Amino acid sequence: MSDPKQQFEEEEFQSQFNGQVFMRIMAQAKDHWLMVAGFLASIILVSIADGYFTFISKQMIDEGIIAHDRARLFALAGQYGLLVIFSSIVTFAFIYLAGRLGEQVQYDLRKKLFDHLQELSFTYFDRTPLGWIMSRVTSDTQRVGDLVSWGLLDMTWAIVSIITSFYFMFRINWQLALIVVLVLPVLILVAVYFKKLILVEFRQVRKLNSRITGSFNENITGVRVTKAFGREQPNLTEFADLSYERYLAGYRAGWLSALFLPVVQIISAVAIGAVALAGGLQAEAGMISIGGIQAFISYIAFMLWPVQDLARVYASTQQAIASAERVFSLIDAEPEVQDRADAAAVDSLRTDIEFDHVDFWYEEDKPVLQDFTLTVRQGETIALVGATGGGKSTIVNLLCRFYEPKAGVIRFGGRDYTGIRLDSIHSRLGIVLQSPHLFSGSIRENIRYGRLDASDVEVEEAARLAGAHDFIVELESGYDTEVGEGGVLLSTGQKQLISLARAVLADPDIFIMDEATSSVDTVTENLIQRGMEAMMRGRTSFVIAHRLSTIRRAHRILYIEKGRIIEMGSHHELIRRRGRYYKLYTYQFRREMEQHSALLGGRAA
Repeated sequence: MSDPKQQFEEEEFQSQFNGQVFMRIMAQAKDHWLMVAGFLASIILVSIADGYFTFISKQMIDEGIIAHDRARLFALAGQYGLLVIFSSIVTFAFIYLAGRLGEQVQYDLRKKLFDHLQELSFTYFDRTPLGWIMSRVTSDTQRVGDLVSWGLLDMTWAIVSIITSFYFMFRINWQLALIVVLVLPVLILVAVYFKKLILVEFRQVRKLNSRITGSFNENITGVRVTKAFGREQPNLTEFADLSYERYLAGYRAGWLSALFLPVVQIISAVAIGAVALAGGLQAEAGMISIGGIQAFISYIAFMLWPVQDLARVYASTQQAIASAERVFSLIDAEPEVQDRADAAAVDSLRTDIEFDHVDFWYEEDKPVLQDFTLTVRQGETIALVGATGGGKSTIVNLLCRFYEPKAGVIRFGGRDYTGIRLDSIHSRLGIVLQSPHLFSGSIRENIRYGRLDASDVEVEEAARLAGAHDFIVELESGYDTEVGEGGVLLSTGQKQLISLARAVLADPDIFIMDEATSSVDTVTENLIQRGMEAMMRGRTSFVIAHRLSTIRRAHRILYIEKGRIIEMGSHHELIRRRGRYYKLYTYQFRREMEQHSALLGGRAA
């Protein structure tokens, strides 16, 4: 069962190393510069101490063991012991600080992403798969955090270790040190050759990871539909193909990363062999001591190991950059609906509402509303009916400013609503959807979501007005009953009543019901209907209706077809006209009567 969003194609990022992205990654640590300074200072001291260990070993061989100077040997051993204690302390410091910094950067990034997601318009979520977003917030932020902490730590350790090694090698024998210097350009060329190939593959891995996450999400949330239509095998085949594609990309990335390290090791072995040969010849001529040869070879290994480690760090850096590009692309996404510079807050939306020649489309060549004009008086109840896809929900979405007109104007109290702050509009809305969403937690917490500072008494009063109180108190834990993820532990009707209570508690200026009774039984429909009537008193209300019995008392009923108002009037006026609404109403009425007769007949039998 393919999600249309699975066809989403994310931005293709450049294939070469992106220095700007790397610097932006490092900038994530600027607010924690004390931790950065602390762990960098610690790792520098550890690297220098590691280099000095080898130099002390040389002195112990030449000045203590070969010279038969026991006092000097013990003195150097004491220095060695003190250096071990010092190194242990600073090692603890850099590991602790790096770990803490990495977690802090991940926390900051995830918070920034979550905050930004709250600001993005519906259009962003319409075109972006949930799996792509989840990958950015979870695994990608972890990679960025690891690069800022452990990646920076490893790079610093490697660079300082290389510099320290060269310092002591030149101090011992500059001719042998030059041989090692000649090896470095070869290692750099190898890194340049591999870096582009590795980065391309890791970017492909990250892209496929997003698609796999999206596929997981789609199949888990749609498991009932999958089983009902016997789609298990086709879904498995689709997922297997996607997973195999991810496997191939990961295999290529792993193969290149694995090849990088042996190539570096071969070059390192050649360098050590050349130095050992030249050092042996110099030792015969008395130009270098035995301790000097031992120390020099140790320094080569000490220097080349960080170079080899840089290969691993470089591969990790490529992965982190590929992840960071996607994290930053989300952070940089601009909401299509946002406040104008001169937008002002308002205390109330209890005013007339005007749609003035409004056009709207989701796709440019597929208009949804065309020249839509409507004036709604404050306190009026407007019902929207018509075939699916006619534009009813779009009218409500535009009213809520989840989207904005492509042409025309919507006004509150004669004022263009783009001049009113978004939070002023959204905070004055009460919305009950066809498929209400409940958050994990208790019933009380879900109702209080309508107004977070509400007391328990106010929560229960809202539930009474919505008709939800009776079923809630019959539950074992009452208002403290857990609803489960998405409200899965409750029935559809119970979720609707809680959603209605949440809207009641919000005390909105504009009340919206989007086919809220289309999936509930008659008893629950009557409860919702009574709650709706209580909510509508004194408020401007918009009701999208599937069951026409719920809108008979609306001030005006609009029959919407292809984005236009085909008929408008009260229930009785439209029935007298015997037009589209009359046909729809009588058809639905006949069906309900037939179902009722069939039910009675079944009972009699």
